[in-house]
Amino acid sequence: MESSKFKVKSSKLKKFFIFFFFSLFTFHFSLFTAFAETTIKVLIVNEAYPKIPAKDEKIEKLGSMKGDFLVMGSCHSGNIEVWKGDSGLYLINELPMEDYVKGVVMAEVGSNWEMEALKAQAVISRTYAAYQKEINGGSLYHITSSVFHQVYKGNNSDTKVAHAVAETSSEILTFNGSPIEAFYHSTSGGKTENPEDVFGKSYPYLRSVESNCEISPYWIWERGIKLAEIEKALNLSEIKEISIKSYTSTKRVKELTIVNDSGITTIKATDLRKALGWSRLPSTNFTIKQDGDSMIFEGKGYGHGVGLCQWSALQMAREGKNYKEILSFFYPGTTIQPYEGR
Repeated sequence: MESSKFKVKSSKLKKFFIFFFFSLFTFHFSLFTAFAETTIKVLIVNEAYPKIPAKDEKIEKLGSMKGDFLVMGSCHSGNIEVWKGDSGLYLINELPMEDYVKGVVMAEVGSNWEMEALKAQAVISRTYAAYQKEINGGSLYHITSSVFHQVYKGNNSDTKVAHAVAETSSEILTFNGSPIEAFYHSTSGGKTENPEDVFGKSYPYLRSVESNCEISPYWIWERGIKLAEIEKALNLSEIKEISIKSYTSTKRVKELTIVNDSGITTIKATDLRKALGWSRLPSTNFTIKQDGDSMIFEGKGYGHGVGLCQWSALQMAREGKNYKEILSFFYPGTTIQPYEGR
Protein backbone atom coordinates (compact mmCIF):
# COMPACT_ATOMS: atom_id res chain seq x y z
CA MET A 1 0.00 0.00 0.00
CA GLU A 2 2.80 2.40 0.90
CA SER A 3 4.58 1.44 -2.36
CA SER A 4 1.49 2.18 -4.44
CA LYS A 5 1.13 5.64 -2.90
CA PHE A 6 4.79 6.31 -3.58
CA LYS A 7 4.39 5.37 -7.27
CA VAL A 8 1.44 7.72 -7.58
CA LYS A 9 3.40 10.56 -5.96
CA SER A 10 6.45 9.78 -8.13
CA SER A 11 4.30 9.90 -11.25
CA LYS A 12 2.85 13.27 -10.28
CA LEU A 13 6.31 14.55 -9.37
CA LYS A 14 7.67 13.42 -12.73
CA LYS A 15 4.86 15.22 -14.58
CA PHE A 16 5.53 18.34 -12.52
CA PHE A 17 9.26 18.37 -13.37
CA ILE A 18 8.54 17.69 -17.05
CA PHE A 19 6.09 20.59 -17.06
CA PHE A 20 8.55 22.82 -15.13
CA PHE A 21 11.52 22.17 -17.41
CA PHE A 22 9.36 22.46 -20.52
CA SER A 23 8.06 25.81 -19.25
CA LEU A 24 11.61 26.94 -18.43
CA PHE A 25 12.81 25.92 -21.90
CA THR A 26 9.87 27.72 -23.48
CA PHE A 27 10.61 30.84 -21.43
CA HIS A 28 14.29 30.90 -22.45
CA PHE A 29 13.36 30.11 -26.06
CA SER A 30 10.91 33.01 -26.00
CA LEU A 31 13.62 35.32 -24.67
CA PHE A 32 16.01 34.14 -27.34
CA THR A 33 13.38 34.54 -30.04
CA ALA A 34 12.53 38.02 -28.79
CA PHE A 35 16.18 39.04 -28.97
CA ALA A 36 16.77 37.30 -32.29
CA GLU A 37 13.89 39.26 -33.76
CA THR A 38 15.18 42.59 -32.46
CA THR A 39 15.65 44.63 -35.61
CA ILE A 40 16.88 48.04 -36.65
CA LYS A 41 15.81 50.24 -39.56
CA VAL A 42 18.74 51.59 -41.57
CA LEU A 43 18.39 54.35 -44.16
CA ILE A 44 20.76 53.43 -46.98
CA VAL A 45 22.92 56.42 -47.87
CA ASN A 46 25.44 56.13 -50.72
CA GLU A 47 26.29 57.66 -54.09
CA ALA A 48 23.01 56.51 -55.63
CA TYR A 49 20.92 57.54 -52.62
CA PRO A 50 22.88 60.39 -50.98
CA LYS A 51 20.05 62.34 -49.37
CA ILE A 52 18.33 62.15 -46.00
CA PRO A 53 14.61 63.05 -45.75
CA ALA A 54 13.94 66.53 -44.39
CA LYS A 55 11.83 66.75 -41.25
CA ASP A 56 8.90 68.36 -43.05
CA GLU A 57 9.33 66.45 -46.32
CA LYS A 58 6.26 64.68 -47.67
CA ILE A 59 7.04 61.09 -48.52
CA GLU A 60 4.96 58.12 -49.60
CA LYS A 61 5.64 54.41 -49.44
CA LEU A 62 5.93 52.74 -52.84
CA GLY A 63 6.34 49.18 -51.59
CA SER A 64 8.47 46.69 -49.71
CA MET A 65 10.24 43.39 -50.32
CA LYS A 66 12.00 40.74 -48.29
CA GLY A 67 15.13 38.76 -49.08
CA ASP A 68 18.58 39.57 -50.46
CA PHE A 69 19.18 42.55 -52.74
CA LEU A 70 22.10 44.52 -54.20
CA VAL A 71 22.51 48.27 -53.84
CA MET A 72 25.56 49.80 -55.57
CA GLY A 73 27.38 46.47 -55.33
CA SER A 74 26.59 45.94 -51.63
CA CYS A 75 24.46 42.98 -50.61
CA HIS A 76 21.68 43.68 -48.13
CA SER A 77 19.38 41.18 -46.43
CA GLY A 78 16.11 41.45 -44.53
CA ASN A 79 13.22 43.69 -45.39
CA ILE A 80 13.52 46.76 -47.58
CA GLU A 81 11.02 49.58 -47.91
CA VAL A 82 11.02 51.98 -50.85
CA TRP A 83 9.79 55.52 -50.19
CA LYS A 84 9.41 58.44 -52.58
CA GLY A 85 10.04 62.00 -51.47
CA ASP A 86 10.67 65.44 -52.94
CA SER A 87 14.34 64.65 -53.53
CA GLY A 88 13.94 61.15 -54.95
CA LEU A 89 13.80 57.64 -53.56
CA TYR A 90 14.73 56.48 -50.07
CA LEU A 91 15.60 52.87 -49.22
CA ILE A 92 15.17 51.62 -45.67
CA ASN A 93 16.63 48.25 -44.74
CA GLU A 94 15.17 46.55 -41.65
CA LEU A 95 17.32 43.67 -40.43
CA PRO A 96 18.27 41.83 -37.21
CA MET A 97 20.41 43.94 -34.88
CA GLU A 98 23.24 41.38 -34.67
CA ASP A 99 23.49 41.10 -38.45
CA TYR A 100 23.67 44.88 -38.62
CA VAL A 101 26.47 44.96 -36.01
CA LYS A 102 28.52 42.46 -38.04
CA GLY A 103 28.25 44.70 -41.09
CA VAL A 104 29.23 47.81 -39.13
CA VAL A 105 32.31 46.18 -37.55
CA MET A 106 33.43 44.96 -40.97
CA ALA A 107 32.93 48.40 -42.54
CA GLU A 108 34.45 50.38 -39.68
CA VAL A 109 37.63 48.39 -38.93
CA GLY A 110 37.73 45.16 -40.98
CA SER A 111 38.66 41.66 -39.89
CA ASN A 112 42.45 41.87 -39.65
CA TRP A 113 42.41 43.59 -36.24
CA GLU A 114 43.03 41.96 -32.87
CA MET A 115 40.03 40.05 -31.52
CA GLU A 116 39.66 42.19 -28.39
CA ALA A 117 39.61 45.36 -30.51
CA LEU A 118 36.93 43.79 -32.70
CA LYS A 119 34.89 42.92 -29.61
CA ALA A 120 35.18 46.49 -28.35
CA GLN A 121 34.02 47.77 -31.74
CA ALA A 122 31.09 45.33 -31.72
CA VAL A 123 29.90 46.59 -28.33
CA ILE A 124 30.12 50.28 -29.20
CA SER A 125 28.54 49.74 -32.64
CA ARG A 126 25.63 47.90 -31.00
CA THR A 127 25.42 50.53 -28.25
CA TYR A 128 25.35 53.40 -30.72
CA ALA A 129 22.62 51.65 -32.72
CA ALA A 130 20.59 50.92 -29.57
CA TYR A 131 20.82 54.58 -28.55
CA GLN A 132 19.70 55.78 -31.97
CA LYS A 133 16.83 53.28 -32.02
CA GLU A 134 15.69 54.46 -28.61
CA ILE A 135 15.57 58.14 -29.55
CA ASN A 136 14.23 57.52 -33.08
CA GLY A 137 11.85 54.69 -32.25
CA GLY A 138 8.81 56.37 -33.79
CA SER A 139 10.61 57.63 -36.89
CA LEU A 140 10.70 56.25 -40.41
CA TYR A 141 14.20 54.91 -39.76
CA HIS A 142 16.51 54.63 -36.75
CA ILE A 143 19.95 55.24 -38.23
CA THR A 144 21.73 55.94 -41.53
CA SER A 145 24.38 53.79 -43.18
CA SER A 146 26.87 56.66 -43.56
CA VAL A 147 29.48 58.42 -41.43
CA PHE A 148 26.65 60.71 -40.34
CA HIS A 149 26.02 57.87 -37.87
CA GLN A 150 28.21 54.81 -38.47
CA VAL A 151 29.23 53.07 -41.67
CA TYR A 152 27.21 50.05 -42.82
CA LYS A 153 27.79 48.49 -46.26
CA GLY A 154 25.46 45.51 -46.08
CA ASN A 155 26.03 41.98 -44.83
CA ASN A 156 29.71 41.88 -45.70
CA SER A 157 31.25 39.90 -42.83
CA ASP A 158 33.59 36.98 -42.16
CA THR A 159 34.10 34.32 -39.47
CA LYS A 160 36.44 36.45 -37.33
CA VAL A 161 34.06 39.42 -37.17
CA ALA A 162 31.09 37.10 -36.67
CA HIS A 163 32.93 35.49 -33.74
CA ALA A 164 33.65 38.89 -32.14
CA VAL A 165 29.98 39.84 -32.45
CA ALA A 166 28.81 36.46 -31.11
CA GLU A 167 31.21 36.64 -28.14
CA THR A 168 29.66 39.97 -27.13
CA SER A 169 26.12 39.09 -28.22
CA SER A 170 23.51 41.60 -26.95
CA GLU A 171 26.09 43.54 -24.89
CA ILE A 172 25.81 47.34 -24.81
CA LEU A 173 27.31 50.09 -22.66
CA THR A 174 24.88 51.78 -20.30
CA PHE A 175 24.92 54.69 -17.88
CA ASN A 176 22.20 54.77 -15.21
CA GLY A 177 20.55 51.85 -16.99
CA SER A 178 20.24 53.48 -20.43
CA PRO A 179 22.33 53.03 -23.60
CA ILE A 180 25.03 55.67 -23.87
CA GLU A 181 25.71 57.79 -26.92
CA ALA A 182 28.85 55.83 -27.77
CA PHE A 183 30.78 58.25 -29.95
CA TYR A 184 33.97 56.91 -31.49
CA HIS A 185 36.49 57.94 -34.13
CA SER A 186 39.50 56.71 -36.06
CA THR A 187 42.56 58.45 -34.62
CA SER A 188 42.78 60.79 -31.64
CA GLY A 189 46.25 62.16 -32.35
CA GLY A 190 47.34 61.45 -28.78
CA LYS A 191 44.41 62.81 -26.78
CA THR A 192 40.65 62.45 -27.22
CA GLU A 193 38.37 65.49 -27.35
CA ASN A 194 35.77 66.71 -24.87
CA PRO A 195 32.29 66.37 -26.43
CA GLU A 196 31.14 69.89 -25.53
CA ASP A 197 33.82 71.30 -27.84
CA VAL A 198 32.46 69.31 -30.79
CA PHE A 199 28.77 68.67 -30.15
CA GLY A 200 28.04 71.45 -27.67
CA LYS A 201 26.97 68.95 -25.00
CA SER A 202 28.79 67.28 -22.11
CA TYR A 203 28.43 63.65 -21.02
CA PRO A 204 29.58 62.21 -17.66
CA TYR A 205 31.04 59.15 -19.39
CA LEU A 206 32.93 61.04 -22.13
CA ARG A 207 36.00 62.95 -20.99
CA SER A 208 39.33 63.63 -22.67
CA VAL A 209 41.96 60.92 -22.14
CA GLU A 210 45.48 60.47 -23.47
CA SER A 211 45.68 57.58 -25.92
CA ASN A 212 48.49 56.06 -27.97
CA CYS A 213 47.59 55.77 -31.64
CA GLU A 214 50.98 56.19 -33.33
CA ILE A 215 50.29 53.01 -35.37
CA SER A 216 47.55 54.86 -37.27
CA PRO A 217 48.26 56.02 -40.84
CA TYR A 218 46.66 59.30 -39.74
CA TRP A 219 48.95 59.83 -36.75
CA ILE A 220 50.59 62.74 -38.63
CA TRP A 221 49.38 64.24 -41.90
CA GLU A 222 49.74 67.29 -44.14
CA ARG A 223 47.29 68.83 -46.61
CA GLY A 224 47.89 71.62 -49.10
CA ILE A 225 44.53 73.12 -50.04
CA LYS A 226 44.11 75.83 -52.65
CA LEU A 227 42.37 79.01 -51.49
CA ALA A 228 40.04 78.63 -54.47
CA GLU A 229 38.87 75.27 -53.09
CA ILE A 230 38.23 76.78 -49.66
CA GLU A 231 36.39 79.73 -51.23
CA LYS A 232 34.13 77.36 -53.14
CA ALA A 233 33.48 75.16 -50.10
CA LEU A 234 32.58 78.14 -47.88
CA ASN A 235 30.88 80.20 -50.59
CA LEU A 236 33.29 83.10 -50.04
CA SER A 237 35.25 85.16 -52.52
CA GLU A 238 38.79 86.52 -52.61
CA ILE A 239 40.14 85.05 -49.34
CA LYS A 240 43.25 86.96 -48.33
CA GLU A 241 44.11 85.40 -44.99
CA ILE A 242 43.11 82.52 -42.70
CA SER A 243 44.30 82.36 -39.09
CA ILE A 244 43.45 80.43 -35.92
CA LYS A 245 41.24 82.42 -33.56
CA SER A 246 40.72 79.99 -30.65
CA TYR A 247 41.43 76.48 -29.37
CA THR A 248 39.46 73.83 -27.50
CA SER A 249 40.50 72.58 -24.06
CA THR A 250 42.59 69.84 -25.74
CA LYS A 251 44.38 72.34 -28.03
CA ARG A 252 42.46 71.46 -31.17
CA VAL A 253 41.41 74.36 -33.37
CA LYS A 254 38.02 75.68 -32.33
CA GLU A 255 37.54 78.76 -34.53
CA LEU A 256 39.24 80.33 -37.54
CA THR A 257 39.30 83.94 -38.71
CA ILE A 258 38.94 84.47 -42.46
CA VAL A 259 39.71 87.80 -44.10
CA ASN A 260 38.29 88.30 -47.61
CA ASP A 261 37.04 91.10 -49.85
CA SER A 262 33.80 91.34 -47.87
CA GLY A 263 35.41 91.70 -44.44
CA ILE A 264 36.23 89.37 -41.56
CA THR A 265 34.40 86.08 -40.96
CA THR A 266 34.67 83.68 -38.03
CA ILE A 267 34.06 80.00 -38.74
CA LYS A 268 34.16 76.91 -36.57
CA ALA A 269 36.91 74.44 -37.46
CA THR A 270 34.35 71.63 -37.42
CA ASP A 271 32.31 73.51 -40.04
CA LEU A 272 35.40 73.93 -42.22
CA ARG A 273 36.01 70.16 -42.04
CA LYS A 274 32.42 69.46 -43.01
CA ALA A 275 32.52 71.93 -45.90
CA LEU A 276 35.82 70.63 -47.33
CA GLY A 277 35.09 66.97 -46.64
CA TRP A 278 36.00 64.76 -43.69
CA SER A 279 38.94 63.10 -45.44
CA ARG A 280 40.12 66.33 -47.09
CA LEU A 281 40.75 67.83 -43.66
CA PRO A 282 41.14 64.76 -41.40
CA SER A 283 40.78 66.51 -38.02
CA THR A 284 40.75 69.89 -36.29
CA ASN A 285 44.07 69.14 -34.59
CA PHE A 286 46.22 71.19 -36.95
CA THR A 287 48.44 74.21 -37.54
CA ILE A 288 48.00 76.41 -40.59
CA LYS A 289 50.20 78.59 -42.77
CA GLN A 290 49.86 80.22 -46.17
CA ASP A 291 52.04 79.31 -49.12
CA GLY A 292 51.16 81.43 -52.15
CA ASP A 293 47.63 80.58 -53.26
CA SER A 294 47.39 77.58 -50.90
CA MET A 295 46.90 76.94 -47.20
CA ILE A 296 49.13 74.27 -45.66
CA PHE A 297 47.48 72.26 -42.87
CA GLU A 298 49.79 70.11 -40.72
CA GLY A 299 47.92 67.95 -38.29
CA LYS A 300 47.36 64.78 -36.30
CA GLY A 301 44.46 62.36 -36.05
CA TYR A 302 41.32 61.57 -37.99
CA GLY A 303 37.74 62.26 -36.95
CA HIS A 304 35.96 64.37 -34.35
CA GLY A 305 38.11 62.96 -31.54
CA VAL A 306 35.30 62.14 -29.08
CA GLY A 307 35.02 58.76 -27.34
CA LEU A 308 36.89 55.62 -28.31
CA CYS A 309 39.87 55.98 -30.62
CA GLN A 310 39.83 52.90 -32.88
CA TRP A 311 43.59 52.81 -33.50
CA SER A 312 44.28 53.27 -29.79
CA ALA A 313 41.91 50.37 -29.09
CA LEU A 314 43.92 48.23 -31.50
CA GLN A 315 47.16 49.23 -29.76
CA MET A 316 45.68 48.39 -26.35
CA ALA A 317 44.54 45.00 -27.64
CA ARG A 318 48.06 44.30 -28.90
CA GLU A 319 49.35 45.15 -25.43
CA GLY A 320 47.09 42.49 -23.89
CA LYS A 321 44.06 44.54 -22.80
CA ASN A 322 40.69 42.85 -23.15
CA TYR A 323 37.67 44.56 -24.66
CA LYS A 324 36.11 45.37 -21.29
CA GLU A 325 39.30 47.14 -20.16
CA ILE A 326 39.40 49.06 -23.44
CA LEU A 327 35.78 50.17 -23.10
CA SER A 328 36.09 51.21 -19.45
CA PHE A 329 39.13 53.35 -20.36
CA PHE A 330 37.29 55.35 -23.02
CA TYR A 331 33.84 55.33 -21.36
CA PRO A 332 34.48 55.57 -17.59
CA GLY A 333 31.53 54.97 -15.30
CA THR A 334 29.62 52.85 -17.82
CA THR A 335 28.30 49.32 -17.31
CA ILE A 336 27.98 46.49 -19.82
CA GLN A 337 24.42 45.14 -19.87
CA PRO A 338 22.37 43.00 -22.26
CA TYR A 339 20.33 44.90 -24.81
CA GLU A 340 16.69 43.98 -24.36
CA GLY A 341 15.32 45.40 -27.57
CA ARG A 342 13.92 48.55 -25.97
